[in-house]
Amino acid sequence: MTETRVTTHVYRVYIKAAPQAIWDAITRPEWNERWNEMRTEFDLRSGGAMRTRPSPRMRAVGAERGIHVPEVAMDGEVIESDPPTRLVYTWRLLMGEGMAEEGFTRITWEIDEIEPGLSRITVVHDLEGAPKVAALVTGEMEDEGGGGGWPEVLSGLKTLLETGEPLRVYEGQEERT
Repeated sequence: MTETRVTTHVYRVYIKAAPQAIWDAITRPEWNERWNEMRTEFDLRSGGAMRTRPSPRMRAVGAERGIHVPEVAMDGEVIESDPPTRLVYTWRLLMGEGMAEEGFTRITWEIDEIEPGLSRITVVHDLEGAPKVAALVTGEMEDEGGGGGWPEVLSGLKTLLETGEPLRVYEGQEERT
């Protein structure tokens, strides 16, 4: 019997916000650290760098669990940037056992305005050759401290844009935002 795995994951969420507000929340570090416990910086030119830095709390929790959380937890390269509707980049997880060795995966964000003030976000994550990363981003590793994956990330984005408040407030986050 041969086991097959789906290597392309698609997530979709509807948010009461204009595409530009969503784009800014994804691409501006002062916004993305409010809905995610990490700060992501993009050089939005084709070939530009993407770097994600974990919060001090995240690094401390990792240290308590014996997990090395590097200063840059994720990196990649911008492939396509078409504000405010499409962002494509490579993405590699640099923390967690065996994650970096799986190499780069590809993430595509598509933002479509359905009607004024209502947008649909589609995230496509191509995880070919990255089964450990796939388990993490689906939320399968949540009980082991891996977080809720894309469902939690998108819920955080939606909550912040619709309520003005983050889904979760992490210790020390108040000083950063």
